[in-house]
Amino acid sequence: MSFFEQIPNELYIIAMSMMPVVELRGAIPLGVSLGFSTLHSTILAIIGNSVIVPVLLLIIEPLFAHMKRLEQLRGFVERLEVRAASKVQNYRKYRLLGLFILVAIPVPTTGVYTGCIAAVILRIRPRNASMAIIAGVVAAGIIVFMVTEHILF
Repeated sequence: MSFFEQIPNELYIIAMSMMPVVELRGAIPLGVSLGFSTLHSTILAIIGNSVIVPVLLLIIEPLFAHMKRLEQLRGFVERLEVRAASKVQNYRKYRLLGLFILVAIPVPTTGVYTGCIAAVILRIRPRNASMAIIAGVVAAGIIVFMVTEHILF
């Protein structure tokens, strides 16, 4: 038996939901394709997507500062910040509500990673940002659940 055959399928869903861009939007359908119910897949994806929020909020600022000192990575970091800042402009007025909405709408380039970068740019306290972002994750999970179950669209 190979190493990958020993890993429970639930961990694949959790790991997929932690990946940038894919997040829970891809993890829920993955879970369904692995034979799990949509509800079970959604719960696992929400857990995985939520677990990384506090970690990201703590490491983004020092990580970006370090990466900006490396000439090869400076442009990449600055493009990420500009992209997140452009999204933040629409939400700046509402701060926590805007952060929630940014994460809750399950489309590409919105989600936990963009939400955490936006929270750092807006200088929102990590505890408050975590609550808004995790609430957004739950909302996004519900939306993807409903789309997967053909309740929406």
